[in-house]
Amino acid sequence: MFKSLGFWIAHFNVLAVSAVLLGAFGVQFGEQEIPCPLCMLQRMAMLLCALGSAYVILQARTGELSIPHFSAGYGMSILAAVCGAAISTRQVLLHIVPPDPGYGDPVFGLHLYTWALVVFVVVLIDSGLNLMFARELVTNQPLKFGVVSKGVIGLLGVIIIGNLLSVFCQEGFHWILPDDPARYELFYDLGIFKAN
Repeated sequence: MFKSLGFWIAHFNVLAVSAVLLGAFGVQFGEQEIPCPLCMLQRMAMLLCALGSAYVILQARTGELSIPHFSAGYGMSILAAVCGAAISTRQVLLHIVPPDPGYGDPVFGLHLYTWALVVFVVVLIDSGLNLMFARELVTNQPLKFGVVSKGVIGLLGVIIIGNLLSVFCQEGFHWILPDDPARYELFYDLGIFKAN
């Protein structure tokens, strides 16, 4: 059981990042807070972090999870987390000087971009620990790629598609996202809503 722990930790990692992204969707649609371009870049970096763990899960599907595959997956997560941490740090620093209220409403006392920085730091620590203990966490025995694995990968796929649709609705047929978005441009481009 312990030798397949790395496989199951990868599932937990994907689910944890998916929960954070679903929470971001909840704020976006429940609180009517349209994410800015930096927020969208942070979401993309989180998706890339989750794809590193998803790579580990998908490699186990072939029957054996090797240390090189395990390391490649967590290496991808580390690179994505470093990029995401840089982006979220930039956004934190943009709003750090009082009396700037920050972008969006705080959640549990912190803005979403600050929570994103926390997530990226946790991914860095988690990925580093997984790499340190790769020999202990990876088994040379076949692992069962069952319904749980399919569900976790499927959930991540749905979240990826949701983010793509969200960005497309925000950007519409324009080249860039507005710095301070106030509406979903696609609906105005298609004439569904009338511009003021």
